[in-house]
Amino acid sequence: MPRPSVCIVSPARQADNNGNWRTADRWKAHLQPVADVEVRQAWDGQPVDMLIALHARRSAPSIERFHQIMPGRPIVLVLTGTDVYRDIDADPEAQRSLVLADRIICLQPLALRRLDAPLQAKAISVVQGAEPLRNTRADGPARFVAVGHLRAEKDPLTLMRAVRRLPRGVEVLHIGAALDESFAAAAQATMRDCPDYRWTGAMDHQLVREKVASATALVHMSRLEGGANVVIEAIVSATPVLASHIDGNVGLLGEGYGGYFPVGDDEALAALMLRCVPQPDLVASLAAQCALLAPEYTAAAEGERLRALVTGCLVQT
Repeated sequence: MPRPSVCIVSPARQADNNGNWRTADRWKAHLQPVADVEVRQAWDGQPVDMLIALHARRSAPSIERFHQIMPGRPIVLVLTGTDVYRDIDADPEAQRSLVLADRIICLQPLALRRLDAPLQAKAISVVQGAEPLRNTRADGPARFVAVGHLRAEKDPLTLMRAVRRLPRGVEVLHIGAALDESFAAAAQATMRDCPDYRWTGAMDHQLVREKVASATALVHMSRLEGGANVVIEAIVSATPVLASHIDGNVGLLGEGYGGYFPVGDDEALAALMLRCVPQPDLVASLAAQCALLAPEYTAAAEGERLRALVTGCLVQT
């Protein structure tokens, strides 16, 4: 029997170096044992047995074409943060994608609550996984790392305002390309005014992982999030996460996690960061909570659940 063929549509490109691209690339590797897989920015009309599309709005044209040209072949829709917490409420193309999808994947379980009952019936949570990287946190000055391209959804300005509240000696490394020139200007101004803050721009993924694994804590300020790769990468390295209290973070870290701050509250974020400086017990407590979560976020578990979903869809066609 010939191997089934799968096209993963990701509007993000490898050059974008973002979470959606890494999800698509990782899922390609997960599915290679059971299917021939290609990743494209859009479906080009080449016949395949299944379409997996990241992003309800941006992949809507590919989903619509596939539905028209390949009727009866399964469409799996992967909801991103902007889908779940913005577009599916108001965007007609995103809403049409939900209807056309045979199965819907959410990247953290709380996102399922955003779907009505008929959509929940065909939805599943597939949390992402990461290979563990040994934590290399060492004694010395507190060093916080934030990872995410500088755009409104990631709320970089809250971190920059928080930095201005910190005393000298608390180092903050901010990694990510500026997708808006105003954020670049704000980061450059913060570097001029706050010598312990450094904005690096984009960085190689493996180097990012090493920076996270050696940090006092990862700071994750997002206003909306589907389920961030970098949070999972911190968890599996037992790196504490200081996270905005949004579903995308709570769905991964749990409601009882001790490292949340209110969305957009730079004063609360700065206070939480400062608590980590003289209180190594707090850092150890948050790291221990992450270590307990780590077995849920293995790459093997992610691959197993994804392969089961895909093979199940193919059997039904």
